[in-house]
Amino acid sequence: MSETVRKVPELSLLSYVNGSESDRKEFVDKLFIGLKDYGFIVLTDHTVDQKKVDHAYELLKKFYAQPVEVKMNYCGDNGGQRGYTPFKTEHAKDNENPDLKEFWHVGRELSATSQYKGVYPENVWPDSEVPGFKDAFMSLYSAMDETANHLLEAIGMALDLPKDFFAEMVSDGNSILRAIHYPPTVGEDTKSSIRAAAHEDINLITMLVGATDSGLELLDRDGTWLPVQSAPGQIVVDTGDMMSRITNDVLPATTHRVVNPKDDNSERYSMPYFVHPHSNALLSCIASCIGEGAKYPDITAGDFLIQRLKEIGLYK
Repeated sequence: MSETVRKVPELSLLSYVNGSESDRKEFVDKLFIGLKDYGFIVLTDHTVDQKKVDHAYELLKKFYAQPVEVKMNYCGDNGGQRGYTPFKTEHAKDNENPDLKEFWHVGRELSATSQYKGVYPENVWPDSEVPGFKDAFMSLYSAMDETANHLLEAIGMALDLPKDFFAEMVSDGNSILRAIHYPPTVGEDTKSSIRAAAHEDINLITMLVGATDSGLELLDRDGTWLPVQSAPGQIVVDTGDMMSRITNDVLPATTHRVVNPKDDNSERYSMPYFVHPHSNALLSCIASCIGEGAKYPDITAGDFLIQRLKEIGLYK
């Protein structure tokens, strides 16, 4: 394995958004190669205002500083798809040990006329304890959504898809902004549990914006764990199970984890944006990837989501 495989590729999204045709083509090529070979890339620049990210983290820390009984008032239902999910609730697929994290889910605010109004759970907001929480997180959600659309358009170009293929798939999509708190691990069973055990994401792509500490690792193609390094202001992008299914594993969902810190008194915050199609979208192998035949049966995005939520202990 060559040395170049030992570092996740870094790309400029603005070279795609604002660049020439040759700039855009170069970005598309590098994005495709990075996701195909690593399952991950790092965006060195993008269309998300860092001030929105910083402000969201400030409010997130205020929420997680609330007493447990206050946070429990905002527990979501439907597999924790909205609101608060308590510490040590989620576990990785095929792993009984709970992850050492708590998190908050923000979803799309749908128009009254959307066919998915009432299908997706409604958002809940802790504005009485943390004023401005809703406005800050909906603003960040919108910015992440815009960036996701640019990335999906570029991926579609690499896969010879119509320009609006992914745009139609994610229109009124069930995308989730997950605001995670990894508390200090002191006193926890760190031999059995880590902050996030080895797993693959459920969705099309994930964009992780501005984690406050390191710990993210991907399982490289040679079976070794490779740290994923990023700097403040950058976004880490990976492909999930839904993308893997529709591309016949051409763009695989790469296994990754968040390991425990050396300092068990340290905490970590992160905000991944999980890009989901709308619930009726059919996850079916696309023509350019079908090769000798589709590996996976067709399934709707909504049914696949429920299946996976059950596997990780969130949906009963």
